[in-house]
Amino acid sequence: MDWSRRQVLWAGGGMGAAALLTACGGGDRARSSGSGGKPRKGGTLRIGALGRSSAITRDPHGTQGNESDYLVIALVHDTLTAPGLKDNTVGRLASSWKPSKDLTTWRFTVAKGATFHDGTPVTADDVVWSLRRLRNTPAGAARLPGIKADHITAEGKDTVVLVSDFANAELPLLTRLSTFVLKKNTPDKDIAEAPGTGPFRLDWYRGGNARLLRNAHWHGGPVHLDAIEVTMFESPQAMANALMSGQIDVASNAGAVAARTAAARKDIQVVRRPNDMAMPLVMRTSGGPFADPGVRAAMKLIVDRKAMVRQVLSGYGTVANDILGTGDPDYATSIPQRHRDLARARKLLKDAGFDFSRTYELVTTEDVPGLAESATLFASQAREAGIKVKVVKQESGTFYQKTWLKGDFYTNYWGTNDSVVFFASKTMTTGSGQNEADWSDEAFDAAYHKVLATPGPKARTAALHDLQQIEYDRSGYLLWGMADGIDLAAPAVHGLPQLPGYGRVQLENVWLAR
Repeated sequence: MDWSRRQVLWAGGGMGAAALLTACGGGDRARSSGSGGKPRKGGTLRIGALGRSSAITRDPHGTQGNESDYLVIALVHDTLTAPGLKDNTVGRLASSWKPSKDLTTWRFTVAKGATFHDGTPVTADDVVWSLRRLRNTPAGAARLPGIKADHITAEGKDTVVLVSDFANAELPLLTRLSTFVLKKNTPDKDIAEAPGTGPFRLDWYRGGNARLLRNAHWHGGPVHLDAIEVTMFESPQAMANALMSGQIDVASNAGAVAARTAAARKDIQVVRRPNDMAMPLVMRTSGGPFADPGVRAAMKLIVDRKAMVRQVLSGYGTVANDILGTGDPDYATSIPQRHRDLARARKLLKDAGFDFSRTYELVTTEDVPGLAESATLFASQAREAGIKVKVVKQESGTFYQKTWLKGDFYTNYWGTNDSVVFFASKTMTTGSGQNEADWSDEAFDAAYHKVLATPGPKARTAALHDLQQIEYDRSGYLLWGMADGIDLAAPAVHGLPQLPGYGRVQLENVWLAR
């Protein structure tokens, strides 16, 4: 399982090229819920987050399968950049950044006054060491695409230089998710307890649960809460029950079923984060029954998207159009919405010589609410087109070991509803580290690099449209819908983030009216 699986990190969209070409940073804080008056200082927020004991990790650069672990890590450690409300990418530990004219070299400036929790100033050397460590992880190439470890260097005390193998106008956006910074030369044995630079510092951590204390000297501004207590739950239902009984104040990412139940309770806030989670079906393109583009197009015409959103997500979501990155400001809404068309689907399948006598396995897991349900409903819809689909449920560990990245046909989810380019770089370009459909398309690769090398907003939007058209026409993703992110909260909780993805775990603006 990779860091992108359960943690449900996030963001929303592509950064405008005009902003890219000037020094950027600082800026807006994430949108938050429940204005409810002037923020108060103090109090302890008790928050529940999903996780499993078998998947616990403490390494900010490691494989993070638990949302609970990611939440703790994101509160203790800062990334270089973060999602923003007005600007899609804003500063976090980096206060500004500026590219070279050819978009291959980027200089990030460390925020003034940034210190680790022990009071040590953050230097460019710390950032370089951290990014090189991140790059040298198994998923490093996907986390910092086009950036070799040796091409990350310091320039003075506060400037970090990243040199890309190719022009990359989107590089600041790609540093939003996992570029957590630690002290230079922190031994691996000390990583779990290492001081960070984030708005909270670790008090203790026990088996997935943690207590965090306010960092009164955080460079990013005032932090309202005295402390946050994170409790790990293995099921959304258990977490929601804990909220209902008053054991916790927030049930993070509780899901549609819990939201439906809580909707009748006037003493529970239901905080929705639209466009939070992509829930595609993945078809292997390099071999097997879905290698033919005509077969893939037919499968996309078989699904009844509205019914999927209505039944699988209980209406807490929106219909999607087979393009990942729906939160991107340059998402191609001009590409016609694909609708169910069984007659056309049957013709495409017949033309492709599709074997209607076979039974095709659709593998899923109950790792996240809705995945197994989406598989079952799709199988039912496929029968109406004469296709026999057998749903196979696998335990989470087995699924990610044996099916993810390897299977012919499986369910998937991405809580990182980032830009179109984010998904292209990580899941669709030839040889990308998380190429879930094993897709390789020369025209798509060329379109991707054209987008990265295009600085002008209008030209970039046009190039990005071409990229999305190719994805829509022939990729291995059947993206039927986008699920809302849903937090349940007690009435006293104010300021919960409403941005999806990584923006969701930024809790420095949360305050308690009690």
